[in-house]
Amino acid sequence: TERDATSWSKSKLKEVLVGLVVEGEAGRCEISDLKHVEGEASCNSRKGKLIFFYEWNLRLSWKGTVKESGEKHKGSVEIPNLSEENEVDDTEINVSKKKGEGDALKDLMRTEGTAKVREALRDYLKALKTEFTLGMILPTKATVGQELAAERKLSGNAVQDSVSPQSLATVGVKIPTVQILLREIFNSPAEELYSIFTTKELVQKFSKCPAVIEAEKGGKLQMFDGCVSGEYAELVPSQRIVLKWRCRNWPDEHYATVALNFKDMAAQTELQLECKGVPVSNEDSTRQCWKKQYFEGIRILLQQSKDKLE
Repeated sequence: TERDATSWSKSKLKEVLVGLVVEGEAGRCEISDLKHVEGEASCNSRKGKLIFFYEWNLRLSWKGTVKESGEKHKGSVEIPNLSEENEVDDTEINVSKKKGEGDALKDLMRTEGTAKVREALRDYLKALKTEFTLGMILPTKATVGQELAAERKLSGNAVQDSVSPQSLATVGVKIPTVQILLREIFNSPAEELYSIFTTKELVQKFSKCPAVIEAEKGGKLQMFDGCVSGEYAELVPSQRIVLKWRCRNWPDEHYATVALNFKDMAAQTELQLECKGVPVSNEDSTRQCWKKQYFEGIRILLQQSKDKLE
C-alpha cells in the first residue's frame, strides 16, 4: 500500500517552522511565514517495511529586530532540496536579507537560525515516520484488508489532547480516517434546501429535536439531542455550507469537515456531500446518520409542506 503524505506534510512543515524564534546578542528573529512549498511525500509498505519518499523545495520568510537600535529587518530562508537522499545536516539552507543594514541579524539567522530550522526539519521527518504512519496496514496475505484500506484513502487527523497556547502545536494521537461522498436529489429549489440547513425552526422540524443553529461563520451547531455538534466554517447562500462536524461517540475533540454543495436544477436540487476525516470505525454509522436522520427527515418535511400547499 502507498499513502500520499503531501498535504499532511504541507501542514506539518508549516506547524514546525512558522513561529520559530531565534535570539542572540544581535537581536531577535522569527520565521514569519512558509512562503513557498513545492514537492511531494509518500510512504510505501513493502514486505512489512515502511519506505519513505519525500522531496521538498521550501522558502521561508523571517523578520527581525536589532537589539541596540530597534531597527526592523526582513529576509528569507531557502531550502532548495530536502529529500530522503540527504541527511538533514547536509541539507542546503540559504539565508538572505533584504537590502540595508542589519547584517548582524543575517549572521544570527545563518548560525542559530539555520540550526533551529534543521531541528524543525528533523521534527517533521520524525512525525512523518511515526505520527503519519499510524494505521497503515502492513502487507500480509490478507490483501483484501489492503485493498479496503487503499479504497478508503486512509488519512490521519490529529486529535487534540490538550490545547496549548499555540493553536498550531496540537498534540495528540493520529487516528485512521475515511472520506464519505454522497449525492441526493431533492424536490425543492436550492434556496429552500439551503434554508433547511440554516434555519433553527426548520432543523428542529426535520430532526424532531431541539437544536442550536447559529448559521454564521464560527457559529455553533447542535442537533439530535447533542448527538451531533460542531460549527459553521463557511456559508455561501443557496450554494455551499462547510461545517466542522462530529458525533458524540467519536474520540474527544476530533472533528470531520463536511462540505455541502447545492446544485440548482430548476425545481430540483442535487445535494453533494463530502465528509472528510471520519474515524474508520464510525464510517457506517456516519453514512447512516446523513442518509436516515438528515436526508429522510428533510424529504418528509418537504413532502409535508408540499401537501399543505396542495
